Amino acid sequence: MDASLSDSNNLPKKETITTASGKKFTRVVVDRELCIGAASCIAVAPDAYELDNEAKAIMKKTWEGVDDETLKASAESCPTLAIFLYNKEGKKVFPEQ
Repeated sequence: MDASLSDSNNLPKKETITTASGKKFTRVVVDRELCIGAASCIAVAPDAYELDNEAKAIMKKTWEGVDDETLKASAESCPTLAIFLYNKEGKKVFPEQ
């Protein structure tokens, strides 16, 4: 996990999970500043996400077993578009700019 730090509380602003498992989406970023804890991502992909003690979405270690279609659906379900998906070239593919 690669996390950039936000303020003096040292809470991660974004949680990034990277893999090279041959999937279409090789990087998933949850922006903690955008996340409102709606948990729609969990409803769609319970093996990929969970809420932390601040009611913010974080990635589970089991997310790599989730297929690309479900990952995209989970990102699309986020009401604040706090989940970013990147391809193997490092290009953000969701949400589109």
